[in-house]
Amino acid sequence: MMIQCAFVIGWYEGILSFLQLAVDQQDQLITALRGHMMLVAVPVGLAVLVAIPVGILATRNRYVEVVALGFANIMQTVPSLALIALMIPLGLGIGRRPAYVALFLYAILPILRNTYTGISGVDSGLKKAARGMGMTDLQVLQKIELPLAAPVIMAGLRTATVIIIGTAVLAAYVGGGGLGSFIMTGLGLVRDQLILLGAIPSALLALVTDFILGRLEEWITPRGLKV
Repeated sequence: MMIQCAFVIGWYEGILSFLQLAVDQQDQLITALRGHMMLVAVPVGLAVLVAIPVGILATRNRYVEVVALGFANIMQTVPSLALIALMIPLGLGIGRRPAYVALFLYAILPILRNTYTGISGVDSGLKKAARGMGMTDLQVLQKIELPLAAPVIMAGLRTATVIIIGTAVLAAYVGGGGLGSFIMTGLGLVRDQLILLGAIPSALLALVTDFILGRLEEWITPRGLKV
């Protein structure tokens, strides 16, 4: 009983200590959160602009499919910290630039693969029927393929975003800022509260973002495909 009481008291004091630290560091926390959101939004946004068109092109051209998916797969095999650090000797220096490039490369695969899978999975009979009605290839893509593939593409976007939110904490090791700066400082000073001050907001950001993207996925999914 005494051990249980001591555990509860210690746990309670730990929470109070963490909350006090969050209040004391609120300005730095808000700045780090904003920086972390930029570390996610920029690479994922660029990945969407690149991966979706390339994924569509990969369904039309075997060479593009092999090269693009092969490159994206290779990027995923490189450890995230090593990939970010590799940007420094490549001439990008330190700060957010190497982090943006590395996180962009990391975000490509889920979006590219799901775009390719979604477009390839559209029933060929529907596409033949659409062309039989006089639709051009562009119209088939806009009115048939993309709407039907949208749930799969959105699933890739959700996966990429959650991955990048977690991976972006490593940007602090190259001076990229974000919530990882608290984790890095906490590890250096051996302070659990500082580590949690970076880890908990990062986890909450991932959950909230995944929820929002999930609702967006439901909204853009054609009614006939909803379960």
